[in-house]
Amino acid sequence: MKLSIRKLLVFVLLISLLAACGTSEQGKTDAAAKDGSDKKVLKMATSADFPPFESRNPNGEFEGFDIDLANLIADELGYKLKIEDMKFEGLIGSLQADRVDMVMAGMSATKDRRKNVAFSNAYNRSGEMFISQPDNKIDDLASLKGKTVGVQLGTIQEEGAKKLSEEYGFEVKKVDDSKILIQELNSNRIDVAYMDKTVAVGYIEAQGLAGFDDPTTSSPGMGIAFPKDSDLVDDVNKVLEKLEENGKLQELKEKWLSDYQEIDS
Repeated sequence: MKLSIRKLLVFVLLISLLAACGTSEQGKTDAAAKDGSDKKVLKMATSADFPPFESRNPNGEFEGFDIDLANLIADELGYKLKIEDMKFEGLIGSLQADRVDMVMAGMSATKDRRKNVAFSNAYNRSGEMFISQPDNKIDDLASLKGKTVGVQLGTIQEEGAKKLSEEYGFEVKKVDDSKILIQELNSNRIDVAYMDKTVAVGYIEAQGLAGFDDPTTSSPGMGIAFPKDSDLVDDVNKVLEKLEENGKLQELKEKWLSDYQEIDS
């Protein structure tokens, strides 16, 4: 009988010790949550084929103007940023399906897109540009007649090229991303590529291409896209205003865009 009582006392003591350890570990977890190490995740979608706004470096890491800006926004709002890479034409759908919280992909805040998603205030304006091989002598809209002009699916340039083709008599070819667009141009499967000016200037300088500005359109500016009912829009706009006022937005533009803004055409 005494032996049984001893066993019972030992058992109770072990249970007490285990419970104390559990309380200690729970305390550590609670402390971690309070000190900010357990941040909420802000899910962002992008299409990482659009340097200098978003691309992947040789290590496969995301980099670019939009990536740095997104990280600043997440830090200001107390979130941990998680980025998902996808095709550009699928970005709006990812917001509508609530797969992600926001989209940053050099996306122009057009009237048509505003029917389906909400946008932040514009954070950059570039304009559009036509680029071609230098020996093709394509230097104005009239010289596009009979040519094949490539555009990226789902972009503002796709919309613009469709309208311009009716007036200037060129064929439009759609591809999945800007890298393929340049491959098509270099392999002579298209005569001209039509894209965002900042991105176009980068390719012109890197590959010795030629180009001219599109004089017919005025870009509505790039915005951060959100689901229609998102509570983040106002908060993000406040952060963008703060980054504009404290000069950090300009610092990012100088870091990523300064070499891409101007070119003789």
